[in-house]
Amino acid sequence: MATYGALSVLPPLLAIVLAIVTRRPMLALFLGIWSGAVIHTESLGIAQTFDWIVSAVIVDDGFHVQILVFTLLLGSGVALIWRLGGAIAVRHWATERLETQRTVGLTTWILGIVLFFDDYANTAIVGSTMRELSDQLRISREKLAYIVDSTAAPVATLGISSWVAFQLSLISSAYDDMGVADEAPTAFETFVGSIPYNTYALLAIVMVGIIVYTGRDYGEMLDAEHRSRTTGAVNREGAQPLQKVEEDLGAPIDEHPMLRTFFAPVVVLIAVTLASAFWTGYQSWLSSQAEAGAPTAFGAAVDDAGLTQVLIDIVGAGDFAAALIWGSFAMVATAIAIGLAYDLFDIGDGVDTVIDGFGIMLTAVTILVLAWTISSVAETLGTGEFVAAIAEPYLTAALLPVLILFVAAFVAFTMGSSWATMGIVTPIAIRVAYGFGTGFELVPIAVGAVFSGAIFGDHASPISDTTVLSATFSGADLIDHVRTQLPYALTVFLVVIGCYLLNGYLGVPPLVFLPLGVVALVGLVVGLSRVDAGRKGLEPVAMTPAATAETPSSESERDSESPETRE
Repeated sequence: MATYGALSVLPPLLAIVLAIVTRRPMLALFLGIWSGAVIHTESLGIAQTFDWIVSAVIVDDGFHVQILVFTLLLGSGVALIWRLGGAIAVRHWATERLETQRTVGLTTWILGIVLFFDDYANTAIVGSTMRELSDQLRISREKLAYIVDSTAAPVATLGISSWVAFQLSLISSAYDDMGVADEAPTAFETFVGSIPYNTYALLAIVMVGIIVYTGRDYGEMLDAEHRSRTTGAVNREGAQPLQKVEEDLGAPIDEHPMLRTFFAPVVVLIAVTLASAFWTGYQSWLSSQAEAGAPTAFGAAVDDAGLTQVLIDIVGAGDFAAALIWGSFAMVATAIAIGLAYDLFDIGDGVDTVIDGFGIMLTAVTILVLAWTISSVAETLGTGEFVAAIAEPYLTAALLPVLILFVAAFVAFTMGSSWATMGIVTPIAIRVAYGFGTGFELVPIAVGAVFSGAIFGDHASPISDTTVLSATFSGADLIDHVRTQLPYALTVFLVVIGCYLLNGYLGVPPLVFLPLGVVALVGLVVGLSRVDAGRKGLEPVAMTPAATAETPSSESERDSESPETRE
């Protein structure tokens, strides 16, 4: 395999910088991919560019194709809900019950924590469900995307989810490759020990709660929130949301708006997705248990391995991509059935709306494919291995978590994939931690630092798939989402560094440095919001307007409302 050295970092960095500077992510990503092809082929690289794009779609036994199908179907579900007047019904409901941005924000945050089983499903369900409510309360789309994005991946690394199953497999494989599997703690024990050191994930979730509860903002988010709350424009003028329901679908049916047209399809989506994921996981678990000669009866397996381990095995074996497709299809079918049952449209109108729903997702799908492709480019050029090899000689026991954090963060930032980052950096980090001669004492710390850095890099990168999906389902401009989220992610990142240094040099345990980290976040949010607001001549907490039905929920809604649909 050819080695490209520092050139391996150029394509992803070029794509990221161009995306942020030009606010044209599709062009930036394509140029990044093309530059990688030029480096790889040492020629014009056009053929290689499109080979990589096609390969990115069909890779991993069709996993990416499944995600694309799910995204398109969910777009149809959203379009049907809009067409049936679900958004109007939700606006009426929110007017009566949800009176403040804090209430809606906390609801969004809690829903994101509850849906810990998969980050893709989390972003899709929470973003799509809460968008109309947040619009009604004049919460900017940037803020909604931040709440969704900064909750989804962190909770997935901590609960029973597909992420945890992947992390356990990485730990187990690393022990096997090192030849220490017999003497090492189990992968599950190592994972549990790493949770307090997955400090970025823990504090990122807390940070969302602090921002929502206090109502304080800084950086570009402060500008976005003041714009939204004073003018009702939930997206900035000139923004390019990855999903533009109001503009693309026109006026909804407002003759008889019913809450069931909104909540019934969403509930079906959640129920079918969860049931399908558990069922596929259970069937796969039964097969693996039978092949290994282990108990196939649930009760006997629990007695043998413990309830937590069995649940992790079942959830980890679940086919979440297929479950999301089935769930989104059920959502579409439910919405069409409601439309026909209440004579809101005929089957022809329903099918037309489904096709229109595909259309509102085309921009998101294109960016998602290009983001996957630039990740493949980085993997082909050896970006992650190059960065890890540079940092490895400088690792010391005290600085171990900090340096691993930086390496994982940079790899995830440039590759746009926390899973790929964990796959590259985890084996190296475990080997280095074990090599310090302290047995397995440092291994959980190293593993937690890898997860922390991977998630931060994911949050900071405009080429991350979860970043793209969060912006898509929240109806936000991708680059606006990245630019508003980055100051908050950096704040948490800096506090995590401080926590790791306290642990490495002073031996401060997680039981102490985690509460200190929370206190530091509160102080930084209050201080930075005050300083930034003073510099801009704004209030650190934007005034909360009363939720009224007469107040359009967004600038785009004002533009799209016809006289007949105004209330």
